[in-house]
Amino acid sequence: MTSSDDAPDVCSGKGCQNSATWELLWNNPKLHTPERRKIWLACDEHRQSLSDFLGARQFLKDVVPHVG
Repeated sequence: MTSSDDAPDVCSGKGCQNSATWELLWNNPKLHTPERRKIWLACDEHRQSLSDFLGARQFLKDVVPHVG
């Protein structure tokens, strides 16, 4: 039996079950202090669309490789 800690981190894209390869670091300045970073995980396929979504709202701060 495997624990949930052994499961791969999954992409945040709607309905996506791919393993995450990227971390999209963001914050909503209306809700979070400037130094706070929330994280969305993304696979290669959804990295751009999730980045575009956050970027359009000026929430995206950085995109870094995910070390799972």
